[in-house]
Amino acid sequence: MAAICAALGVVSLVALVVDDRLIAGAPAWLKPLKFGVSGATFLWSIAWMTQDLRRTRLLRVAETLIGVTIIGEILVIMVQAARGQLSHFNVDTPLDSTLFAAMGGGIATVWVLTMLVLVLHVRTRPTDRALALAFRAGLLLHIVGASVGWIMTQPRPQQLDAMKRGERPFVVGAHTIGGQDGGPGLPLTRWSREHGDLRVPHFVGMHALQLLPLLLLGVRAVRGRGTDRQELAVLGAVGGVAYLLFAGALWQALHDYPLLRIAGGVP
Repeated sequence: MAAICAALGVVSLVALVVDDRLIAGAPAWLKPLKFGVSGATFLWSIAWMTQDLRRTRLLRVAETLIGVTIIGEILVIMVQAARGQLSHFNVDTPLDSTLFAAMGGGIATVWVLTMLVLVLHVRTRPTDRALALAFRAGLLLHIVGASVGWIMTQPRPQQLDAMKRGERPFVVGAHTIGGQDGGPGLPLTRWSREHGDLRVPHFVGMHALQLLPLLLLGVRAVRGRGTDRQELAVLGAVGGVAYLLFAGALWQALHDYPLLRIAGGVP
């Protein structure tokens, strides 16, 4: 399933090259490309994390549903890109609303199943304590980071004002705080240069699942394997920094501070 996500990412990359349309100021196929890469990385990480767990029916069903849902999410984003429409927050037509609602329900399902995977992992006695801690701390922060998506879907003040005036909104929710999506953004990520952007803590939290295990393996490759106490101490320090970075990025976004404000090319 990770390979399928990667293949969808490749298709999106080709489409990005040949299709120059913009959606909300960003290349139409940039979002499906990012989701394809992110989905493949996430599913590969879950497969790596659970390889030593007992293959119960519950685990098999959870992993299968996670994979199928992630693939379905990417396909919906690709369909909307092909239509030239926003995939997220789009309630312009009944079809757009249905697709957005389906994506929200699917991701909520993945969120719950991911917590189940974490519980199953915690209940399993590890053969490698440090690596197990890296996976668990990373997956927990991933779950917390994924929950930032719920904040993104909440109506913004200007959208609520429009609803109170009896106007039908075309978009509900946004990535940015204090401004509209589609303004000046950083290269590739498109994170806002003018307002707080919830995609920053979302990214930091969700990719801790890869950062912590890979960092541990990198330290082992350079310095050799240490004692459990040494490795757990290193992970505790690095994990603490990761959680602080997430908290800081979330505070910054909610208080309408951009990650990096660039004027005239100078930070």
